Amino acid sequence: MLRHGEVHNPTGILYGRLPGFKLSERGQKQALTVAEHLADHDIVHVVASPLDRAQQTASPIADSHRLELATDERLIEADNQFEGLKVAVGDGALRSPSHWPKLVNPFRPSWGEPYLEIAHRMLGAVQRARLAAEGHEAVCVSHQLPIWTLRRFLEGKRMWHDPRRRECSLASLTSLVFEGEQLVRVVYTEPVGATSPRVTGA
Repeated sequence: MLRHGEVHNPTGILYGRLPGFKLSERGQKQALTVAEHLADHDIVHVVASPLDRAQQTASPIADSHRLELATDERLIEADNQFEGLKVAVGDGALRSPSHWPKLVNPFRPSWGEPYLEIAHRMLGAVQRARLAAEGHEAVCVSHQLPIWTLRRFLEGKRMWHDPRRRECSLASLTSLVFEGEQLVRVVYTEPVGATSPRVTGA
């Protein structure tokens, strides 16, 4: 599971599933760095979220392994009612009382797609990729919240969490290692270095 690279987002909004948000210049370099990092891996399948930033991050990997890039809608960013707004603490939408009813249940969460639904669709995408690459490696390019939610689900941890503590930096790899159909371990690496979960452009 590969998180996409940095996105060009000069206004700092929560862009979610909005179209037109592409990798920044730095994000493009991150994508190339990850492709180089994975150059000697036995990758036979590359699949990405349909969003531009994920497709752009996946393309250098697919190209370097001479593979056709596949798309799986289940790898898409989580749905969020604050999409298109600024939502940083002390800024934008969260200061407006009109938005407070959306925040009543952090366990679901009430402002967007339920965590369990995210985990289930992501797991479906992973299993499909595992079968497509059986005996080899697959790369699935997705987004921070879906990847982190899937990891917590697989590790048997509660779904709700503090977003500031997510271990899922830009262009990071959360590798799911299988023996047959059995998940045996999760390995996390940061080929381009660490970034804050709250970084603009994430």
